[in-house]
Amino acid sequence: MRRWHPGLRTSIVLTVIAITVAATGTMALLSYQLQQTEIRERFKAAAKADFGSDRQQIHQWLVNSRSTEQSKLDSVGEYLNGRLALDWSILNFNASLGPQSSLGPGGYVPVSGRPGPFDRSRVEEARAKETATVDYNDIVDGSLHYIVMGQAEPGMILVEIYSTEIADRQLARVRLELTAAAAGVILVGSLLGLLAARRIQRRVRVAAGAARTLGSGALDTRLPVQGRDEFADLAGSFNSMAQRLGESIEELRRKDEQQRQFVADVAHDLRTPMAVLIAASDGLDGPERERSAELIGTQTRRLSALVEDLLEMSRFDAGAAEFRPEPVDLQALCVDVVEMVGADIPVAASGDGVVTGDPRRLHTIVRNLVSNALHHGAPPITITIDGTAEPEVRVAVRDHGPGLPPELGSKVFDRFVRGDRSRRGEGSGLGLAIAYENAVLHGGRIEVTSPGGAEFTLVVPRSTAIDPD
Repeated sequence: MRRWHPGLRTSIVLTVIAITVAATGTMALLSYQLQQTEIRERFKAAAKADFGSDRQQIHQWLVNSRSTEQSKLDSVGEYLNGRLALDWSILNFNASLGPQSSLGPGGYVPVSGRPGPFDRSRVEEARAKETATVDYNDIVDGSLHYIVMGQAEPGMILVEIYSTEIADRQLARVRLELTAAAAGVILVGSLLGLLAARRIQRRVRVAAGAARTLGSGALDTRLPVQGRDEFADLAGSFNSMAQRLGESIEELRRKDEQQRQFVADVAHDLRTPMAVLIAASDGLDGPERERSAELIGTQTRRLSALVEDLLEMSRFDAGAAEFRPEPVDLQALCVDVVEMVGADIPVAASGDGVVTGDPRRLHTIVRNLVSNALHHGAPPITITIDGTAEPEVRVAVRDHGPGLPPELGSKVFDRFVRGDRSRRGEGSGLGLAIAYENAVLHGGRIEVTSPGGAEFTLVVPRSTAIDPD
Protein backbone atom coordinates (compact mmCIF):
# COMPACT_ATOMS: atom_id res chain seq x y z
CA MET A 1 0.00 0.00 0.00
CA ARG A 2 1.44 3.31 -1.10
CA ARG A 3 1.87 5.98 1.53
CA TRP A 4 0.31 9.34 0.89
CA HIS A 5 2.91 12.07 0.40
CA PRO A 6 1.23 15.49 0.37
CA GLY A 7 2.64 18.26 -1.78
CA LEU A 8 4.26 21.41 -0.43
CA ARG A 9 1.07 23.45 -0.60
CA THR A 10 -1.02 20.75 1.10
CA SER A 11 1.63 20.22 3.77
CA ILE A 12 1.78 23.93 4.59
CA VAL A 13 -2.02 24.24 4.74
CA LEU A 14 -2.38 21.15 6.94
CA THR A 15 0.43 22.35 9.21
CA VAL A 16 -1.13 25.81 9.57
CA ILE A 17 -4.57 24.30 10.25
CA ALA A 18 -3.14 21.89 12.84
CA ILE A 19 -1.24 24.67 14.61
CA THR A 20 -4.25 26.99 14.46
CA VAL A 21 -6.59 24.32 15.82
CA ALA A 22 -4.18 23.40 18.61
CA ALA A 23 -3.46 27.00 19.59
CA THR A 24 -7.08 28.13 19.30
CA GLY A 25 -8.39 25.07 21.15
CA THR A 26 -5.89 25.60 23.95
CA MET A 27 -6.75 29.28 24.27
CA ALA A 28 -10.48 28.56 24.16
CA LEU A 29 -10.15 25.87 26.82
CA LEU A 30 -8.09 28.11 29.08
CA SER A 31 -10.55 30.98 28.57
CA TYR A 32 -13.46 28.70 29.37
CA GLN A 33 -11.78 27.44 32.52
CA LEU A 34 -11.17 31.00 33.68
CA GLN A 35 -14.73 32.04 32.83
CA GLN A 36 -16.16 28.95 34.52
CA THR A 37 -14.18 29.59 37.69
CA GLU A 38 -15.21 33.24 37.73
CA ILE A 39 -18.92 32.49 37.15
CA ARG A 40 -18.99 29.70 39.72
CA GLU A 41 -17.24 31.80 42.33
CA ARG A 42 -19.50 34.76 41.63
CA PHE A 43 -22.55 32.51 41.93
CA LYS A 44 -21.32 31.07 45.23
CA ALA A 45 -20.50 34.51 46.60
CA ALA A 46 -24.01 35.76 45.74
CA ALA A 47 -25.58 32.67 47.33
CA LYS A 48 -23.57 33.11 50.52
CA ALA A 49 -24.46 36.78 50.66
CA ASP A 50 -28.16 35.93 50.31
CA PHE A 51 -27.85 33.25 52.99
CA GLY A 52 -26.14 35.64 55.38
CA SER A 53 -28.84 38.24 54.77
CA ASP A 54 -31.60 35.66 55.35
CA ARG A 55 -30.00 34.45 58.56
CA GLN A 56 -29.86 37.98 59.94
CA GLN A 57 -33.40 38.65 58.89
CA ILE A 58 -34.60 35.43 60.56
CA HIS A 59 -32.85 36.40 63.77
CA GLN A 60 -34.49 39.85 63.70
CA TRP A 61 -37.85 38.25 62.84
CA LEU A 62 -37.64 35.96 65.82
CA VAL A 63 -36.54 38.77 68.12
CA ASN A 64 -39.41 41.01 67.07
CA SER A 65 -41.97 38.22 66.88
CA ARG A 66 -44.63 38.19 69.59
CA SER A 67 -45.50 34.57 69.07
CA THR A 68 -44.93 31.95 71.69
CA GLU A 69 -41.83 29.81 71.72
CA GLN A 70 -43.70 26.90 70.16
CA SER A 71 -44.54 28.98 67.08
CA LYS A 72 -40.98 30.15 66.24
CA LEU A 73 -40.50 27.47 63.55
CA ASP A 74 -43.78 28.54 62.00
CA SER A 75 -42.65 32.18 62.11
CA VAL A 76 -39.41 31.27 60.34
CA GLY A 77 -41.36 29.28 57.77
CA GLU A 78 -43.69 32.22 57.26
CA TYR A 79 -40.74 34.51 56.59
CA LEU A 80 -38.99 32.11 54.24
CA ASN A 81 -42.17 31.44 52.29
CA GLY A 82 -42.17 35.12 51.52
CA ARG A 83 -38.90 34.70 49.65
CA LEU A 84 -39.78 33.90 46.07
CA ALA A 85 -37.88 31.31 44.04
CA LEU A 86 -36.00 30.09 47.07
CA ASP A 87 -35.81 26.48 48.18
CA TRP A 88 -35.20 26.12 51.91
CA SER A 89 -35.32 23.69 54.78
CA ILE A 90 -35.18 23.92 58.57
CA LEU A 91 -33.35 21.36 60.71
CA ASN A 92 -34.23 21.74 64.37
CA PHE A 93 -32.32 20.22 67.28
CA ASN A 94 -33.71 22.55 69.97
CA ALA A 95 -36.74 21.05 71.75
CA SER A 96 -37.83 24.46 72.98
CA LEU A 97 -38.38 25.65 69.38
CA GLY A 98 -40.67 22.85 68.27
CA PRO A 99 -40.43 19.45 66.63
CA GLN A 100 -36.90 18.09 66.22
CA SER A 101 -35.27 16.60 63.13
CA SER A 102 -34.75 12.88 63.06
CA LEU A 103 -31.82 10.92 61.65
CA GLY A 104 -32.88 8.70 58.77
CA PRO A 105 -30.95 6.29 56.53
CA GLY A 106 -29.89 9.11 54.17
CA GLY A 107 -29.25 11.77 56.79
CA TYR A 108 -31.18 14.27 58.86
CA VAL A 109 -34.82 14.98 57.91
CA PRO A 110 -36.00 18.65 58.00
CA VAL A 111 -38.95 19.68 60.14
CA SER A 112 -40.19 22.22 57.57
CA GLY A 113 -39.49 23.38 54.06
CA ARG A 114 -38.09 21.16 51.33
CA PRO A 115 -37.83 17.55 52.43
CA GLY A 116 -34.41 16.12 52.77
CA PRO A 117 -32.66 14.25 53.94
CA PHE A 118 -29.36 16.12 54.29
CA ASP A 119 -25.97 14.59 54.75
CA ARG A 120 -25.28 13.80 58.39
CA SER A 121 -21.64 14.93 58.37
CA ARG A 122 -22.53 18.28 56.77
CA VAL A 123 -25.33 18.92 59.27
CA GLU A 124 -23.19 18.03 62.26
CA GLU A 125 -20.43 20.30 60.92
CA ALA A 126 -22.95 23.17 60.71
CA ARG A 127 -24.15 22.44 64.29
CA ALA A 128 -20.57 22.64 65.50
CA LYS A 129 -20.14 26.12 64.03
CA GLU A 130 -21.94 29.03 65.57
CA THR A 131 -21.51 31.69 62.88
CA ALA A 132 -19.72 29.97 59.97
CA THR A 133 -21.55 28.33 57.12
CA VAL A 134 -21.16 25.00 55.38
CA ASP A 135 -21.53 24.94 51.58
CA TYR A 136 -21.27 22.12 49.05
CA ASN A 137 -22.66 20.90 45.73
CA ASP A 138 -25.15 18.05 45.62
CA ILE A 139 -27.63 16.45 43.28
CA VAL A 140 -31.21 17.46 44.10
CA ASP A 141 -34.13 16.23 41.97
CA GLY A 142 -31.68 14.94 39.36
CA SER A 143 -29.77 18.22 38.85
CA LEU A 144 -26.82 19.91 40.48
CA HIS A 145 -27.60 22.38 43.28
CA TYR A 146 -25.52 24.53 45.58
CA ILE A 147 -26.41 24.03 49.25
CA VAL A 148 -25.56 26.46 52.05
CA MET A 149 -26.40 25.71 55.71
CA GLY A 150 -25.70 27.38 59.02
CA GLN A 151 -27.27 28.13 62.43
CA ALA A 152 -29.95 30.82 62.40
CA GLU A 153 -30.59 30.26 66.11
CA PRO A 154 -28.94 27.87 68.56
CA GLY A 155 -30.07 24.40 67.59
CA MET A 156 -31.87 25.65 64.43
CA ILE A 157 -30.06 24.94 61.11
CA LEU A 158 -31.16 26.98 58.11
CA VAL A 159 -30.58 25.25 54.75
CA GLU A 160 -30.93 27.15 51.45
CA ILE A 161 -30.77 25.31 48.14
CA TYR A 162 -29.70 27.28 45.05
CA SER A 163 -30.13 25.90 41.59
CA THR A 164 -27.05 26.26 39.35
CA GLU A 165 -29.23 26.58 36.26
CA ILE A 166 -28.47 30.28 35.79
CA ALA A 167 -24.73 29.71 36.10
CA ASP A 168 -25.00 26.73 33.78
CA ARG A 169 -26.80 28.85 31.18
CA GLN A 170 -24.08 31.47 31.42
CA LEU A 171 -21.42 28.81 30.99
CA ALA A 172 -23.30 27.34 28.03
CA ARG A 173 -23.40 30.78 26.43
CA VAL A 174 -19.66 31.19 27.09
CA ARG A 175 -18.98 27.80 25.52
CA LEU A 176 -21.01 28.74 22.47
CA GLU A 177 -19.28 32.07 22.11
CA LEU A 178 -15.82 30.54 22.52
CA THR A 179 -16.68 27.76 20.06
CA ALA A 180 -17.86 30.29 17.49
CA ALA A 181 -14.77 32.43 18.05
CA ALA A 182 -12.49 29.40 17.76
CA ALA A 183 -14.22 28.30 14.56
CA GLY A 184 -13.79 31.79 13.13
CA VAL A 185 -10.13 31.90 14.08
CA ILE A 186 -9.56 28.44 12.59
CA LEU A 187 -11.31 29.48 9.39
CA VAL A 188 -9.32 32.71 9.10
CA GLY A 189 -6.09 30.86 9.95
CA SER A 190 -6.83 28.23 7.32
CA LEU A 191 -7.45 30.90 4.69
CA LEU A 192 -4.26 32.72 5.63
CA GLY A 193 -2.40 29.40 5.55
CA LEU A 194 -3.80 28.73 2.09
CA LEU A 195 -2.69 32.17 0.89
CA ALA A 196 0.75 31.73 2.44
CA ALA A 197 1.07 28.27 0.90
CA ARG A 198 0.16 29.64 -2.53
CA ARG A 199 2.73 32.40 -2.18
CA ILE A 200 5.45 30.01 -1.02
CA GLN A 201 4.53 27.48 -3.71
CA ARG A 202 4.68 30.20 -6.36
CA ARG A 203 8.17 31.24 -5.27
CA VAL A 204 9.30 27.62 -5.14
CA ARG A 205 7.93 27.07 -8.65
CA VAL A 206 9.81 30.13 -9.86
CA ALA A 207 13.01 28.73 -8.33
CA ALA A 208 12.33 25.29 -9.85
CA GLY A 209 11.66 26.84 -13.23
CA ALA A 210 14.87 28.85 -13.01
CA ALA A 211 16.77 25.66 -12.13
CA ARG A 212 15.28 23.87 -15.15
CA THR A 213 16.12 26.81 -17.39
CA LEU A 214 19.66 26.88 -16.05
CA GLY A 215 19.95 23.14 -16.56
CA SER A 216 18.84 23.51 -20.19
CA GLY A 217 21.82 25.73 -20.88
CA ALA A 218 20.62 29.30 -20.21
CA LEU A 219 23.53 30.24 -17.95
CA ASP A 220 22.36 33.86 -17.62
CA THR A 221 19.26 32.74 -15.65
CA ARG A 222 18.89 34.62 -12.36
CA LEU A 223 16.28 34.81 -9.60
CA PRO A 224 14.99 38.14 -8.25
CA VAL A 225 16.19 38.79 -4.71
CA GLN A 226 13.35 40.30 -2.68
CA GLY A 227 13.43 40.98 1.06
CA ARG A 228 15.67 39.29 3.58
CA ASP A 229 13.89 36.00 4.23
CA GLU A 230 14.99 32.44 3.46
CA PHE A 231 13.80 32.71 -0.13
CA ALA A 232 15.97 35.78 -0.58
CA ASP A 233 18.92 33.73 0.72
CA LEU A 234 17.94 30.92 -1.66
CA ALA A 235 17.73 33.33 -4.59
CA GLY A 236 21.11 34.85 -3.69
CA SER A 237 22.71 31.42 -3.38
CA PHE A 238 21.13 30.32 -6.68
CA ASN A 239 22.42 33.44 -8.45
CA SER A 240 25.91 32.95 -7.01
CA MET A 241 25.86 29.30 -8.08
CA ALA A 242 24.64 30.22 -11.56
CA GLN A 243 27.33 32.87 -11.89
CA ARG A 244 30.08 30.49 -10.74
CA LEU A 245 28.72 27.76 -13.01
CA GLY A 246 28.65 30.14 -15.96
CA GLU A 247 32.17 31.30 -15.23
CA SER A 248 33.36 27.70 -14.90
CA ILE A 249 31.73 26.63 -18.15
CA GLU A 250 33.05 29.71 -19.90
CA GLU A 251 36.51 28.95 -18.53
CA LEU A 252 36.20 25.35 -19.73
CA ARG A 253 35.18 26.59 -23.17
CA ARG A 254 38.08 28.99 -23.20
CA LYS A 255 40.44 26.24 -22.08
CA ASP A 256 39.05 23.90 -24.72
CA GLU A 257 39.52 26.51 -27.40
CA GLN A 258 42.97 27.22 -26.04
CA GLN A 259 43.84 23.53 -26.14
CA ARG A 260 42.64 23.20 -29.73
CA GLN A 261 44.66 26.26 -30.67
CA PHE A 262 47.57 24.86 -28.69
CA VAL A 263 47.51 21.60 -30.62
CA ALA A 264 47.27 23.45 -33.94
CA ASP A 265 50.16 25.75 -33.02
CA VAL A 266 52.28 22.83 -31.83
CA ALA A 267 51.65 21.01 -35.11
CA HIS A 268 52.53 24.16 -37.05
CA ASP A 269 55.69 24.84 -35.07
CA LEU A 270 56.84 21.23 -35.31
CA ARG A 271 56.24 21.10 -39.04
CA THR A 272 59.08 23.47 -39.94
CA PRO A 273 61.93 21.81 -37.98
CA MET A 274 60.70 18.37 -38.99
CA ALA A 275 60.66 19.35 -42.66
CA VAL A 276 64.14 20.82 -42.36
CA LEU A 277 65.38 17.69 -40.58
CA ILE A 278 63.97 15.47 -43.31
CA ALA A 279 65.50 17.58 -46.06
CA ALA A 280 68.84 17.80 -44.23
CA SER A 281 68.91 14.06 -43.61
CA ASP A 282 68.36 13.49 -47.33
CA GLY A 283 71.26 15.84 -48.04
CA LEU A 284 73.69 13.84 -45.94
CA ASP A 285 74.28 11.61 -48.94
CA GLY A 286 75.02 14.55 -51.29
CA PRO A 287 77.79 17.12 -51.68
CA GLU A 288 76.24 19.48 -49.05
CA ARG A 289 76.93 17.06 -46.24
CA GLU A 290 78.44 19.66 -43.85
CA ARG A 291 75.59 22.12 -44.44
CA SER A 292 73.03 19.37 -43.89
CA ALA A 293 74.71 18.32 -40.64
CA GLU A 294 74.70 21.93 -39.46
CA LEU A 295 70.98 22.28 -40.24
CA ILE A 296 70.22 19.03 -38.44
CA GLY A 297 72.06 20.25 -35.34
CA THR A 298 70.33 23.66 -35.38
CA GLN A 299 66.85 22.29 -35.90
CA THR A 300 67.41 19.53 -33.33
CA ARG A 301 68.32 22.12 -30.72
CA ARG A 302 65.30 24.22 -31.72
CA LEU A 303 63.08 21.16 -31.55
CA SER A 304 64.52 20.20 -28.15
CA ALA A 305 63.88 23.69 -26.79
CA LEU A 306 60.32 23.62 -28.12
CA VAL A 307 59.66 20.22 -26.57
CA GLU A 308 61.07 21.43 -23.23
CA ASP A 309 58.81 24.48 -23.32
CA LEU A 310 55.82 22.30 -24.16
CA LEU A 311 56.61 19.99 -21.25
CA GLU A 312 56.86 22.98 -18.93
CA MET A 313 53.45 24.27 -20.08
CA SER A 314 51.94 20.81 -19.60
CA ARG A 315 53.21 20.80 -15.99
CA PHE A 316 51.47 24.11 -15.38
CA ASP A 317 48.22 22.78 -16.89
CA ALA A 318 48.39 19.63 -14.75
CA GLY A 319 49.18 21.59 -11.57
CA ALA A 320 52.38 19.56 -11.18
CA ALA A 321 54.93 22.36 -11.52
CA GLU A 322 57.74 21.90 -9.01
CA PHE A 323 58.16 24.81 -6.60
CA ARG A 324 61.07 25.14 -4.18
CA PRO A 325 61.08 28.49 -2.38
CA GLU A 326 64.10 30.01 -0.70
CA PRO A 327 65.46 33.53 -0.12
CA VAL A 328 66.44 35.11 -3.46
CA ASP A 329 68.30 38.38 -4.07
CA LEU A 330 66.65 39.70 -7.24
CA GLN A 331 69.47 42.16 -7.94
CA ALA A 332 72.08 39.37 -8.01
CA LEU A 333 69.69 37.23 -10.06
CA CYS A 334 69.23 39.98 -12.67
CA VAL A 335 72.98 40.53 -12.92
CA ASP A 336 73.42 36.79 -13.52
CA VAL A 337 70.79 36.87 -16.29
CA VAL A 338 72.55 39.79 -17.99
CA GLU A 339 75.88 37.94 -17.87
CA MET A 340 74.23 34.81 -19.28
CA VAL A 341 72.72 36.55 -22.30
CA GLY A 342 75.95 38.50 -22.84
CA ALA A 343 74.29 41.90 -23.25
CA ASP A 344 75.22 45.34 -21.96
CA ILE A 345 72.17 45.98 -19.80
CA PRO A 346 72.44 48.12 -16.64
CA VAL A 347 70.75 46.89 -13.46
CA ALA A 348 69.52 49.59 -11.03
CA ALA A 349 68.12 48.71 -7.63
CA SER A 350 66.54 50.60 -4.74
CA GLY A 351 65.35 49.25 -1.42
CA ASP A 352 65.42 45.62 -0.34
CA GLY A 353 65.31 43.23 -3.32
CA VAL A 354 65.21 39.96 -1.35
CA VAL A 355 62.11 37.76 -1.76
CA THR A 356 61.17 34.17 -0.96
CA GLY A 357 60.70 32.20 -4.16
CA ASP A 358 62.00 29.53 -6.48
CA PRO A 359 65.33 30.87 -7.84
CA ARG A 360 65.19 28.73 -10.98
CA ARG A 361 61.73 29.95 -11.93
CA LEU A 362 62.46 33.59 -11.08
CA HIS A 363 65.60 33.29 -13.23
CA THR A 364 63.44 31.92 -16.08
CA ILE A 365 61.02 34.85 -15.79
CA VAL A 366 63.72 37.54 -15.93
CA ARG A 367 65.63 35.70 -18.68
CA ASN A 368 62.53 35.45 -20.86
CA LEU A 369 61.68 39.12 -20.31
CA VAL A 370 65.23 40.15 -21.18
CA SER A 371 65.32 37.86 -24.23
CA ASN A 372 62.00 39.30 -25.37
CA ALA A 373 63.41 42.83 -25.09
CA LEU A 374 66.57 41.84 -27.00
CA HIS A 375 64.76 40.09 -29.83
CA HIS A 376 61.71 42.31 -30.25
CA GLY A 377 62.75 45.66 -28.77
CA ALA A 378 65.62 48.08 -29.29
CA PRO A 379 68.42 49.52 -27.12
CA PRO A 380 68.84 50.94 -24.64
CA ILE A 381 67.46 48.17 -22.45
CA THR A 382 67.31 48.70 -18.68
CA ILE A 383 66.44 46.60 -15.64
CA THR A 384 65.10 48.44 -12.59
CA ILE A 385 64.46 46.76 -9.24
CA ASP A 386 62.14 48.56 -6.79
CA GLY A 387 62.23 47.03 -3.32
CA THR A 388 60.96 50.05 -1.38
CA ALA A 389 57.46 48.63 -0.87
CA GLU A 390 57.07 46.27 2.06
CA PRO A 391 54.67 43.64 0.63
CA GLU A 392 56.23 43.21 -2.84
CA VAL A 393 59.22 43.79 -5.11
CA ARG A 394 58.97 45.06 -8.70
CA VAL A 395 61.43 44.17 -11.47
CA ALA A 396 60.93 46.29 -14.63
CA VAL A 397 62.57 45.35 -17.97
CA ARG A 398 62.24 48.20 -20.48
CA ASP A 399 63.35 48.62 -24.07
CA HIS A 400 63.05 51.55 -26.47
CA GLY A 401 61.82 49.69 -29.50
CA PRO A 402 58.53 50.04 -31.42
CA GLY A 403 56.53 48.95 -28.38
CA LEU A 404 53.74 46.45 -28.12
CA PRO A 405 51.32 46.29 -31.07
CA PRO A 406 47.78 47.23 -30.00
CA GLU A 407 46.36 43.94 -31.22
CA LEU A 408 48.67 42.00 -28.86
CA GLY A 409 47.88 43.99 -25.73
CA SER A 410 45.20 41.62 -24.39
CA LYS A 411 46.86 38.34 -25.45
CA VAL A 412 50.58 38.95 -25.17
CA PHE A 413 50.87 36.18 -22.56
CA ASP A 414 48.85 33.63 -24.55
CA ARG A 415 50.64 30.63 -25.94
CA PHE A 416 52.20 30.80 -29.41
CA VAL A 417 51.36 34.49 -29.72
CA ARG A 418 53.99 36.30 -31.75
CA GLY A 419 54.14 39.61 -33.52
CA ASP A 420 54.98 40.03 -37.17
CA ARG A 421 58.68 40.49 -36.46
CA SER A 422 58.91 37.49 -34.16
CA ARG A 423 57.18 35.23 -36.64
CA ARG A 424 60.27 35.45 -38.82
CA GLY A 425 62.59 34.54 -35.95
CA GLU A 426 63.39 31.35 -34.10
CA GLY A 427 61.05 31.87 -31.13
CA SER A 428 58.15 29.56 -30.37
CA GLY A 429 55.84 32.12 -28.76
CA LEU A 430 55.95 30.33 -25.39
CA GLY A 431 58.52 32.46 -23.54
CA LEU A 432 56.13 35.10 -22.16
CA ALA A 433 53.46 32.45 -21.43
CA ILE A 434 55.97 30.48 -19.34
CA ALA A 435 57.11 33.69 -17.59
CA TYR A 436 53.52 34.57 -16.76
CA GLU A 437 52.71 31.10 -15.35
CA ASN A 438 55.86 31.22 -13.20
CA ALA A 439 54.83 34.64 -11.86
CA VAL A 440 51.36 33.33 -10.97
CA LEU A 441 52.99 30.33 -9.29
CA HIS A 442 54.74 32.82 -6.98
CA GLY A 443 51.46 34.63 -6.29
CA GLY A 444 52.63 37.55 -8.43
CA ARG A 445 51.90 38.99 -11.84
CA ILE A 446 53.49 40.65 -14.89
CA GLU A 447 52.33 44.09 -15.95
CA VAL A 448 52.81 45.47 -19.46
CA THR A 449 52.98 49.11 -20.57
CA SER A 450 54.33 50.90 -23.66
CA PRO A 451 55.90 54.23 -22.53
CA GLY A 452 57.95 54.77 -25.73
CA GLY A 453 58.93 51.14 -26.10
CA ALA A 454 57.77 48.13 -24.12
CA GLU A 455 58.06 47.70 -20.38
CA PHE A 456 57.36 44.36 -18.67
CA THR A 457 57.22 44.56 -14.87
CA LEU A 458 57.43 41.46 -12.68
CA VAL A 459 55.61 41.99 -9.37
CA VAL A 460 56.56 39.37 -6.76
CA PRO A 461 55.34 39.22 -3.12
CA ARG A 462 58.15 39.01 -0.60
CA SER A 463 56.78 35.68 0.65
CA THR A 464 54.54 33.16 -1.05
CA ALA A 465 51.71 31.13 0.49
CA ILE A 466 52.20 28.23 -1.93
CA ASP A 467 53.71 25.22 -0.24
CA PRO A 468 56.57 23.48 -1.99
CA ASP A 469 55.53 20.21 -3.52
